[in-house]
Amino acid sequence: MQKHHESVLAKEILQHLHPREDGLIVDGTLGNGGHTELILKNTAPGLRVLGIDRDEQAIERAGKRLAPFRNRVTLIHGNFSDIKNILKKANVMNVDGLLLDLGVSSPQLDSPERGFSFMRNGPLDMRMDSTQKTTAADLLVKLSDEELVLVIKEYGEERFAKRIVRAIRKAQEQNPITTTLQLSNIVSGVTHTPRPAKIHPATRTFQALRIAVNNELEHIKSALSDSLKVLSASARIMVISFHSLEDRIVKNFFKDEEKGCVCPPRLPVGACGHKTRLKIITRRPVTPASEEVKRNPRASSSKLRVAERVYV
Repeated sequence: MQKHHESVLAKEILQHLHPREDGLIVDGTLGNGGHTELILKNTAPGLRVLGIDRDEQAIERAGKRLAPFRNRVTLIHGNFSDIKNILKKANVMNVDGLLLDLGVSSPQLDSPERGFSFMRNGPLDMRMDSTQKTTAADLLVKLSDEELVLVIKEYGEERFAKRIVRAIRKAQEQNPITTTLQLSNIVSGVTHTPRPAKIHPATRTFQALRIAVNNELEHIKSALSDSLKVLSASARIMVISFHSLEDRIVKNFFKDEEKGCVCPPRLPVGACGHKTRLKIITRRPVTPASEEVKRNPRASSSKLRVAERVYV
């Protein structure tokens, strides 16, 4: 029997789901199918799940894993940021829950040929959807020095961004940078610190390029916005993030949509027409228990935020 990677915050997802017995849940980041399997195993037989993933390999893997639930699950190759159109094509008007797990899946990290890992050699790819054209190697060529510094600084929150870009350009004078270990070694060579680092020196640079290649932050914003158009009353949106950029977007979106009027205080009468559309369920992000982190170290940085759709 194939051993599957453990889905993060599994117990916490079930605690906050609150589905209708005959409802429809969307798993917008299907991955290996772990969260979907968890939901199907622990809910009424009338509940269905629609799983979406931009990675065709993930769809194939999840399809095999979820075969015992074939009558309750539908899998679609697509991007969660396009959820409104995906549901429209599936003749679905509203859903009773939405789950987004924003992390890179373990199979993606563990497959050197996908180009996500700075620890294993492979092509410098990083595309979550292999049908798209631009790879991380392409970005290193296409972006100007200023653009590349901005990407690494903003998306990787890397304080050595300028130093890293200078090293990349110097290396490119000799040979194209086409593999993960090439880039990892270049970055590691110029980011020495007096104290041992808590993370690998290339972590932030790889994160930045991955975000840029896949346009991740814009997709998150789009999905959150469209979720309000498809969630039924009292349906919950659950988002698992893995770094501060993702978490900040989710946190601020939930806060903004819990507000009513957003007009400046100096205006005597609210004219914006904005209404409360979400109720925050988790005032602070839910983090994994120490036991889970011991079993699955990749869960250590995960944070879960949950909100509920309201109509006023």
